Amino acid sequence: MVPAKTGVAELPLHSGHAPSWLVERMRKLADAIVAVIVESYGTEEFLRRVSDPFWFQSFGCVLGFDWHSSGLTTVVTGVLREGLSFEKHGIMVAGGKGSKSKKTPEELKYALASYGFDEGRIEDLLRASRLSAKVDNALLQDGYDLYHHAMLVDEKGKWAVVQQGMNVTEGYARRYHWLGEAVKSFVVEPHSSIVSDSISYVVLNMTSRRSEGARKTSLDLACEPPSKLVRMINLLQKQESLTRWLGDDVPVAKIGEVPAYLRMPRRVNWDSLRKLYELQPRSYEELAEIRGVGPSTVRALALIASLVFGSEVDWRDPVKYSFAVGGKDGVPYPVSRRTMDEATKFLKEMLEAAELEREAKLDALRRLARVEQATMLEFTHD
Repeated sequence: MVPAKTGVAELPLHSGHAPSWLVERMRKLADAIVAVIVESYGTEEFLRRVSDPFWFQSFGCVLGFDWHSSGLTTVVTGVLREGLSFEKHGIMVAGGKGSKSKKTPEELKYALASYGFDEGRIEDLLRASRLSAKVDNALLQDGYDLYHHAMLVDEKGKWAVVQQGMNVTEGYARRYHWLGEAVKSFVVEPHSSIVSDSISYVVLNMTSRRSEGARKTSLDLACEPPSKLVRMINLLQKQESLTRWLGDDVPVAKIGEVPAYLRMPRRVNWDSLRKLYELQPRSYEELAEIRGVGPSTVRALALIASLVFGSEVDWRDPVKYSFAVGGKDGVPYPVSRRTMDEATKFLKEMLEAAELEREAKLDALRRLARVEQATMLEFTHD
């Protein structure tokens, strides 16, 4: 099966690093919790849990992080990266923050080959890593630049991805979760849920079903000689009117102007357009996978598809739920009470069964109780 994107979480940016003593405590606690989950339910269940934004957030709080913190993502995945192994848990983690994210392919190759994965399966996993990052960076253009990418793989080749993007202007980080099962396409609504503290009034969402026409037109345009696109691109670079291309679903008055990350690129990557023409991709997924096809190329093709050919593009942020109180203008609905209760109940059961020193277990249970108490104030009942 190819991947399912399971959620997005948006969190305030926090600077600084977790102290070494806290990281070591988190590593031991995570080791014990993961061991119980894997022993009781198998590695695939742990991957499913990590792919649930609310469970991941609760897990980080149990390990010792504040509820609203972008640092939770990088430290928790870092702790799992250091602590998990095929030999002990049946799971490994590759990648991380900044330069570590760029080393994901070589880490995967080495670890998977050492464990006995064949070349075909290794290439499938490398492709999943590349495409999950490409989709969140280029096909869903929401103003967040990816700076963290971690991939979890179990001994059967099942996987999950946790990655995070930064919007320095707004002061937020947005987390993206992927699960390697259930969905047939990387490029058609791979989310099963999205969680964020705010909704952007306009994003370019080329993974939406509503953007199907724009995907098809973009593919057709990509297979045309780039010389045919020059005039259309030059014309659209001068187009500043929001109402011309956003449609009736977007509250134009609240935006003020087109966000810079959604305008027709001033500098189009003609090399990537020439490469597309030479390779003649047969599907939009193939188009997205081609090296060099980034946000500017995807956006240029999407805007031509929309403005010149009238193909529908979905400009709505695909966020559905929030960690904070929601339902009012600009804020998504909160995660359901049922979802919260199920996640914390599962964590409590795993903690009680974990092989930990008594005081460490009690501390973790107290932190979980604080999560439950705090979220009682934030989450509404179904």
